[in-house]
Amino acid sequence: MKLLAVNWQDIDNPLGGGAETHLHEILDRLAAWGHEVVLLCGGWAGCPSRAERNGVEIHRVGTRQTFAFHARRYWERELRGRGFDVLYEDINKVPLYTTRWGARRVVAVVPHLFGGAAFQELNPILATAVWLAERPLPRMYRDVPFQAISESTADDLVARGLRRDQVVVIPPGVSFDHYTPDPAARAPHPTFAYLGRLKKYKGVDLVIRAFARVRHPEAVLEIAGAGDHRPALEALVASLDLGARVRFLGFVSEAEKLALLRRSWAVALASPKEGWGLTNVEAEACGTPVVASDSPGIRESVRRGETGFLTPHGDIPAMAEALDRLAASPALVASMGRQARAFAETFTWDRCARATEAHLLQAINPGG
Repeated sequence: MKLLAVNWQDIDNPLGGGAETHLHEILDRLAAWGHEVVLLCGGWAGCPSRAERNGVEIHRVGTRQTFAFHARRYWERELRGRGFDVLYEDINKVPLYTTRWGARRVVAVVPHLFGGAAFQELNPILATAVWLAERPLPRMYRDVPFQAISESTADDLVARGLRRDQVVVIPPGVSFDHYTPDPAARAPHPTFAYLGRLKKYKGVDLVIRAFARVRHPEAVLEIAGAGDHRPALEALVASLDLGARVRFLGFVSEAEKLALLRRSWAVALASPKEGWGLTNVEAEACGTPVVASDSPGIRESVRRGETGFLTPHGDIPAMAEALDRLAASPALVASMGRQARAFAETFTWDRCARATEAHLLQAINPGG
């Protein structure tokens, strides 16, 4: 098939995250399997407007802030005449309404939608704009096949008005040949980690407040990632008198990320909503337990009491108690880590990409 994927960002964008990893793991495989794959996405300051990655032809136009204003015009000018069988829109929080672009067919994939969480991150005017942009989804994508990466996201789409038979659930994979355990790398003292964007809606402040209640005197929290919420988080650490016990690592390389996952006693995540929780499963693939909010999407990436602990979202004492249990018991960390690795091995990118390929081909040729 000839496939045009549309997303706000690509994997090389400095602001790229789990959604971009998910998309590229699929696109790279589709290209390797002989399909023609093109990605239209936004760019960033100084980036090349065209690129090629693992057989995927990448076109960048505008930036994260302006992509929506440039994407359709670029499609009409440069890409519409290439005869794509399907336009594959990654609705990464805000839809682009590609159903109005005149493509032969549209298939949508949804990591997750902002919904009310937009009001936790954005100012009221922008949050309202994002919330309103999601409202016409059922009407604008009435007969479009959808892929959701979790049952939670599928439930969200149905609650918004889509038919359940429109939505298939295709969980992401994890590169468990790369993310592997190394027991010798485990830190000698309790070490907890947060990996992800430092954005207000991610709930990193809840992780810090929970960590502040951990009783083990040698416990540390390492925070990896970049974002505009970092100054506020640093001020919170100072106000709690945590000193050197909390370390901000900034943006980390893949090698540094792997080392952090392996040395940690647990990864912590307190977001109110995620598409799935890719970092959780990457940690689990490294034999590292997870302590996370029992939130939509996240709860599907953690087996409660087996690969980690799920606590009520916003319940700081409950998260602190879970961290404390792990800090007090290296044996519990090890046993949960073994179960975490076994759980992670049930998710493969090949399976995810093959299911995506089959769904796309079915959309192109419903009677085939």
